[in-house]
Amino acid sequence: MAHIGIICPAAAGHLNPMTTLGRELQQRGHRVTLVGILDAKPKTLAAGLEFWAIGESEFPSGAMRQLFAELGTKSKFAALQYTSSWIQKMAVMFLREAPAALKEAGVEALLVDQVSPEGGTVADFLDIPFISMCSALLLNREPSVPPFYTSWGYNPAWWAVLRNRGAYSLLNRIGRPLRETIAEYRQQWKLPKHLTPNDRYSQLAQLSQQPAEFEFPRQNLPPCFHFTGPYHNPASREPVAFSFEKLTGQPLIYASMGTIQNRLLGIFHSIAEACMGLDAQLVISLGGATSPEALPDLPGSPLVVGYAPQLELLKRTTLTITHAGLNTTLESLSNGVPMVAIPIANDQPGVGARLAWAGAGEVIPLARLSVPKLRDAIAGVLRDDSYRNNASRLAEAIARAGGVSRAADIVEQVISTGKPILAHNLL
Repeated sequence: MAHIGIICPAAAGHLNPMTTLGRELQQRGHRVTLVGILDAKPKTLAAGLEFWAIGESEFPSGAMRQLFAELGTKSKFAALQYTSSWIQKMAVMFLREAPAALKEAGVEALLVDQVSPEGGTVADFLDIPFISMCSALLLNREPSVPPFYTSWGYNPAWWAVLRNRGAYSLLNRIGRPLRETIAEYRQQWKLPKHLTPNDRYSQLAQLSQQPAEFEFPRQNLPPCFHFTGPYHNPASREPVAFSFEKLTGQPLIYASMGTIQNRLLGIFHSIAEACMGLDAQLVISLGGATSPEALPDLPGSPLVVGYAPQLELLKRTTLTITHAGLNTTLESLSNGVPMVAIPIANDQPGVGARLAWAGAGEVIPLARLSVPKLRDAIAGVLRDDSYRNNASRLAEAIARAGGVSRAADIVEQVISTGKPILAHNLL
């Protein structure tokens, strides 16, 4: 059995799938330790995994609340720039402190989130295998596919490819400090240069929570790329109290804007007003944005909670209203639930574009959000069976993809063989 380390951002959308995979590996007899800042500790321990703190002076407990409070007020390009600056700051700390911590802990292999791009360099320096994990929308660059932060649909036309290249150039400019930092460490550690951003990812195995059916057509993914489907396990999450007795038995509309870009409180008011008068019950999860008491007079008197047991509620849900975070989107699709998406920042526009492309929901850009538009979108998705049919089709694709069990199989094969695990001949 191996001692497997985890490197990922201390945010729920990354911690939830990574710790679920870690728990699966632990149940197979492996030792699993998440190495990260203190804000990752509660979710790590709730999943039953070991935790090793680094960066305590630079990122004390509560550092992520500061990030979320600031990031939650931003959208589009401003949010992307702010997120990039935090990734850069975190990468510097990990490159400085993680090698010694991982060596002292005795970690023999790493699971590295794509949004922790320094993790692969740390693994290379320690000469241990690593597996890349796409907790968010996959970040692998390909000219025919729009960058993750855009709301553009798939279009193979020459002008669309040219547009994509321009958007990737912008991403290169934003990410230049991070790229230079990683390059400096790789030179110092006498490691081969990264020639492209795709070089940051594992050449042994790359895992995506998406099913292949929820991704634009791809031609240039590496042979070791695996669409495994999402990782869901309520047992790996912190328990959340919820008054299920308050559910009325009406069709349930579940609204969540995630745990980061959820400080735009006017959106919750718009959602409540748009749902008012429907023969449905609205449940709003604030995701820590504020307390329910801060929104006492929402139209239609929806059930408002600070946090919700999302996996359990989605089993009862008819429609999800979401920020298009990948985890909420895939958890909804796993239950065959169609969506109305209001993307705000980072990879959410890209997730929304794929949702529309798959025909499993409607998307309203934040800049165009209004109560009438939202009401029309909600009514349309509820009325038109094609949305639920497409969501059910994707639920079947997710079930076939294998989920956390298949992902753990791939991780174990990498560790046991030390060789690339190819998607077309997976054992």
